[in-house]
Amino acid sequence: MSAPSSLNPANAPYVAFKRAVSRRRFLAGTGVLLALPMLDAMTPAFAAAAPTTTKPRRMLGICNNLGLVPDYFFPTGKGKDYKASPYLELLKAHRNDFSVFSGVSHPDVDGGHPADNCFLTAAPHPSSGGFRNTISLDQFMAERIGHLTRFPSMTLGVNCARGSRSLSWTAGGVMIPTEEKASEVFRKMFMGGSAAEVQAQERRLQLGQSILDAVGGQAGELRRSMGAQDRDRLDQYFTSVRELEQRMQMSKEWEKKPRPVAKTSAPLDPSSPKEYMDKVRLMYDMARLCFETDSSRAVTLMLDSVNTPALDIDHVHTTTDGYHSLSHHGRSAKKLAQLKDIDSMHMRLLAKLMDDLKASKEDGAPLLDRTMILYGSNLGNASAHTTTNLPTLFMGGGFNHGQHHVFDTEHNYPLPNLFVSMLQRMGIDADKFASSTGSMRGLNLVG
Repeated sequence: MSAPSSLNPANAPYVAFKRAVSRRRFLAGTGVLLALPMLDAMTPAFAAAAPTTTKPRRMLGICNNLGLVPDYFFPTGKGKDYKASPYLELLKAHRNDFSVFSGVSHPDVDGGHPADNCFLTAAPHPSSGGFRNTISLDQFMAERIGHLTRFPSMTLGVNCARGSRSLSWTAGGVMIPTEEKASEVFRKMFMGGSAAEVQAQERRLQLGQSILDAVGGQAGELRRSMGAQDRDRLDQYFTSVRELEQRMQMSKEWEKKPRPVAKTSAPLDPSSPKEYMDKVRLMYDMARLCFETDSSRAVTLMLDSVNTPALDIDHVHTTTDGYHSLSHHGRSAKKLAQLKDIDSMHMRLLAKLMDDLKASKEDGAPLLDRTMILYGSNLGNASAHTTTNLPTLFMGGGFNHGQHHVFDTEHNYPLPNLFVSMLQRMGIDADKFASSTGSMRGLNLVG
């Protein structure tokens, strides 16, 4: 699918040795290297920004892992003449700024709730034994354009079960944990660290480079025992490592660059998982600030509704049960009414995000025109745990919106095709991602 990840060398091809090499010897040459993705040195930006004359494009990927009640989400009719559903009515002020899709899903992504980790990877059969995830859309972008910003990507979450859920995954199938506190995201963007912290980070970066140098020397001996084909594979492996070393070197330059000046005060983090909607609103604000300051161009946000208890919807209405329990409504009118209230608040928060991105200008143009927002779920029907006919909204980014794109609800169209269109809009040369069959049919650019 992609070249070996410079973020995660474990993506390198399997090396078949011409003659047996013991596991102990192999680990002596590469064992330290395999642990590198876990170093603190991987956390900050990997490269200094290079001047660019192209307009920056950005992506925000959002997954609500309990989805939306289908009866209230999907519109009737198709094309530009569709009749809006109750949920889409709440977005009517932005009708020409978003597209809605029906009949799309990730081929072979099944398993109910575990599928949320695959929302941006489309890796098949996430609940199967031995499952290993693949690279997520944001990390695919970060590997190619992450050097243009202080942070190659940002991975955010609301009420996430830490260590078990995230939208961001490296090419080696390693989860990138979510940041749960808006205040911490704000601090990283605008405040940075003290002089001592900057020096400590530089030392960690230098340590990472020293480890790479040591491993490279040990690998030289290992290389001499291999055949020509295996040597080529190992060379490819260590080429990706050297690319990482270069990124780490450039990262030191970012540590010395001043952060942008905040035009607003630091947010106060809600103290309870019950304040779910306040957390969502704050994370939308952090994504907007990230794009306004060009701190990163690839942001993901996992809305972990599964781990959300009874919640305060709008500081007036509170649900009588946990979000997950409500999703298994069994057609209960009382539960469906509460789910509708929750989903409607999600739509209102999306509308506000689009309002804010329209109001924010970059070179005189609305920031929304340069920001793609994907909002959807890994579940088409949370009550039944189905992973087909996923509710999907796609906003902004300079596309010709205002349409309902209708595909076969029984034999779904691959949602990864939209990912290919998004990559191309970011200026990334890609015609394939995961299980895609091409770019998204019927989705055109403005003009």
